[in-house]
Amino acid sequence: MIKAGIIGAAGYTGGEAIRLLINHPQVELVYAHSNSNGGNRISDVHLDLLGDTDMRFVDNAIEELPAVEVMFLCVGHGDARKFLETNKI
Repeated sequence: MIKAGIIGAAGYTGGEAIRLLINHPQVELVYAHSNSNGGNRISDVHLDLLGDTDMRFVDNAIEELPAVEVMFLCVGHGDARKFLETNKI
């Protein structure tokens, strides 16, 4: 099972990534980050995922980052670059 995480999971692209990953038979989504929705249930933001997951968004990117094998950056390219430079993951 591949452990995956998403940075910027509350936006449209992040929501689509969540939908694809939680339904993928070989992936376990273990981390969904959102600066603006930390602590909220994913299904409260992405209503189409109601009943598919009980996960909550995390708003502290690195301090709560579990071990992942793949990380999806669903933020603008400038923000993705800043995130990678700052966090060195």
